[in-house]
Amino acid sequence: MLVLAKDKCRNGHFWVLVAPEKHVLYGYSRKHDDLAVDNLLKGYKGYLVADAHSVYEHLYRDGDVIEVACWAHARRYFYKALDSDPDRAKVALSHIGALFRIERSIADSPRKDKESVRRDKSRAIVHKLFEWCAAELPRVLDETPIQAALRYATNQRIALQRFLDDGRLPAHNNISELNLRRQVLGRRNWLFVGSDDGAAVNTVFVSLLASARLHGIEPHGYLRDLFCLVRTWPSNRLLELAPAYWQKTLQQPETQDKLAANVFRRVVLSPPS
Repeated sequence: MLVLAKDKCRNGHFWVLVAPEKHVLYGYSRKHDDLAVDNLLKGYKGYLVADAHSVYEHLYRDGDVIEVACWAHARRYFYKALDSDPDRAKVALSHIGALFRIERSIADSPRKDKESVRRDKSRAIVHKLFEWCAAELPRVLDETPIQAALRYATNQRIALQRFLDDGRLPAHNNISELNLRRQVLGRRNWLFVGSDDGAAVNTVFVSLLASARLHGIEPHGYLRDLFCLVRTWPSNRLLELAPAYWQKTLQQPETQDKLAANVFRRVVLSPPS
């Protein structure tokens, strides 16, 4: 993202994190580096579904953060090899396509059912694909798209297989890619942001809007009522106002009393005279 500066616009960077079925969280940093990742994920422990960018590598060293690789990124490499080595690329794409078809069929299944299907069907496909990669990698030319694809899959083998053992884990991080499109489309319209502070404020509001959409909440009404409540809401309970918990909070008598007493909300909702 371009950031307005005195002599010439400089680059800043937007990030997106998705906590499945909970929150969509955006962040901003001046640089795309290890420090930005540390600030974004400070204190986090658990699984991280991400691409294989080098800025994440240091997170996995002590075992607190466990890498889960993205099959959509692996697929992208083989897709790029279609023009130069279609026969090999199609073999890999057919295996990955089979995995994705299985994932679509179990998308709404409970965790244990997902694990059972992946154990019975997906594991054999993954094993066969990696056997094929190991056999083909020594046979391809250096610095070719198919070598890059085979090397990516081989280097990420352990992380690419992690989704097989835990039904909570997706096979790809397409949900974050989809949500990042908000900022990509915004960039085309805004052209730039006015400052680092402006970019940070942007991420706050976009996080609220994207999370509201995740939970099927009408965003205009949500923001209106949020602004009415947030000033007097107890600071140790602010998370209750997040979209993930909004419907439950809205049903509480305390919430209804605060909204009913807000004169600005009454004016906004009053019929035109």
